[in-house]
Amino acid sequence: MGLAQTQHRFLVRQKVTPMANRYLVHTMGPDGEEAELVAFAHQKRMALKEHVTFYTDESQRQVLFTFRARQVIDLGATYDVHGASGTRLGSFRKDFGASLLRSTWHLSGEGAAGETTGQERNQRVALLRRVWEFLPFTDLVPFFVPYHFDFTAAGRTVMTVDKRLGLRDRYVLDIADPELDRRLAIAQAVALDALQSR
Repeated sequence: MGLAQTQHRFLVRQKVTPMANRYLVHTMGPDGEEAELVAFAHQKRMALKEHVTFYTDESQRQVLFTFRARQVIDLGATYDVHGASGTRLGSFRKDFGASLLRSTWHLSGEGAAGETTGQERNQRVALLRRVWEFLPFTDLVPFFVPYHFDFTAAGRTVMTVDKRLGLRDRYVLDIADPELDRRLAIAQAVALDALQSR
């Protein structure tokens, strides 16, 4: 079946490899189980200008969509999301100032009237994460408390991204807005992991 606009719940799972970050995106079944693979993302590490390509599967033969930074290494960079044909789907950016205390992102679809703002759900967990990052040797041990993001526009929930407890990075993406392009939502969910430290 592949990725469809009618799907609203996905599991995003990081697959760690030596030279690249990879993400598997599955639909979720009614009992929360991993179902069909709908996207496979590949991000080269140590790139000056971030670029993540999403494919239909792990064979990497057919591009589904991409996101790319507009600038080379910028704390408040904007990332443009394009479909396989090159059509711009929208963009997202991290709000560097607001993210000092609580990670904040802004997401906008192509032609959308307004912007969706996503923030870490729990302020205390956000502060604990910042303290954790300053402790020596914590780069060898993953942050142990799951953190979650809520994306809202005009007072309504557009989507949520919940990190699951575990050694591997896994996120549940729930999309509440039927108009939100699924590719844009998945790109933002992957970026929450791939670009979080930037």
